[in-house]
Amino acid sequence: MMDIAAQFGDNLIRARKLAGMSQDEVAVRASVHRTEISQLERGLRVPRIDTVVKLATSLETSVLDLLVGINWESGSARHGRFRDPEAATDR
Repeated sequence: MMDIAAQFGDNLIRARKLAGMSQDEVAVRASVHRTEISQLERGLRVPRIDTVVKLATSLETSVLDLLVGINWESGSARHGRFRDPEAATDR
C-alpha cells in the first residue's frame, strides 16, 4: 500500500530543492508555519488541498508535480443478488 504522506513529502523536497529554497522561505511564501513544511517533508502529515495549492504556487510548480506518484485505483462494485435458499450448500 502506498504511503501518501511519504510520497508527497518526497515530491515536496524535490520541488523545494529545484526551486533553491529553504523550508523557511517556502513557509513564508506559502503562509504556513515552517514546522508544517518539515512535517510534510518527513511524511508525518498529509496536507489540506489549500496548502497544496499554496505550496505549488510558492515553489512555482504545478499541483500535479507535488502529486506525482500518488494514484488512486477505484474499487470494484459488486452487485448483490438474492440467493436461492434451496440451492445454498454452505449452511
